[in-house]
Amino acid sequence: MSHVVKKMTNSEILAMKNELSQLLSPKTPPGAVFSAKLTDCTVTAYHSGKVLFQGKGAEEVSQRFSGHVAPSKVSSKTAKPAHRYAPPQNAAELSMIGSDEVGTGDYFGPMTVAAAYVSRDQLDLVRELGVKDSKHLNDKQIIQIAKELIHTVPYSLLVLNNEKYNELQQKGMTQGKIKAILHNRALQNVKAKIEGEEIEGILVDQFCEPGVYFNYLTKEKNLLKEGLYFATKGESVHLSVAAASILARYSFLKEMDKLGARFNTVIPKGAGPHVDVKAAELVEKFGQSVFDTATKKHFANTQKALNLLRKKKN
Repeated sequence: MSHVVKKMTNSEILAMKNELSQLLSPKTPPGAVFSAKLTDCTVTAYHSGKVLFQGKGAEEVSQRFSGHVAPSKVSSKTAKPAHRYAPPQNAAELSMIGSDEVGTGDYFGPMTVAAAYVSRDQLDLVRELGVKDSKHLNDKQIIQIAKELIHTVPYSLLVLNNEKYNELQQKGMTQGKIKAILHNRALQNVKAKIEGEEIEGILVDQFCEPGVYFNYLTKEKNLLKEGLYFATKGESVHLSVAAASILARYSFLKEMDKLGARFNTVIPKGAGPHVDVKAAELVEKFGQSVFDTATKKHFANTQKALNLLRKKKN
């Protein structure tokens, strides 16, 4: 039986659990966060951050999700080589377009994808603005930097609202495919804006293997492939990805504020138990249309919120 082991962050594991919510097994092995049974593969995620994919479809299923393949104990001579879309060693010094997304693991709010172009001449300026991995910035810093960035670099920002997201999900489109389509379109938009500029590379913050990414886009009329690179933790590879990440998060925060104003409450981020409580509260007050218009309905939080409401009624 073939298998793949990946190392993931807690948020990546939570996002995966939500995507596989309809396939979760009732029992989990000791030390596991969850186990899910797919047609050709069993997925088991552990509290240690390791995720085990077992079965005939292990390789294909593992490529749908974030994280990186955990190092094996075999010698480096037999290690799997880097894919041919890995960025060059001097990528940080080049003029590049980068893209990233936010909101994929949050139950409430949209998915936002941004792409940004940072030329060689702008690297120092963008760095001076405080641009770095958005995970190391708080919301106040994100807002402050983003307000400067939008006047500094060419960018494209796409917001997929919850209603449209749920519609695509119900038609059978995976979150991975949705992300690929939005990344491709945002990158195309930026490229069109800077026509005539010397672009030395285009970097996608990698969320799946390149082959899977291109398979997702087989029906897209305009597929951006020339000069395209993929790298996990792309924010640390080139500032264009870090800038895109900040812009995507800034947009996500603004959209969450709009949701909060609409329901006259603070909308929580993430997908933990506190989110279930807030969802139940909103559904009780505004009805189940909240699931369609304000959440990623396929997440396990939907059923958990309904369970909380049933318990309250009983």
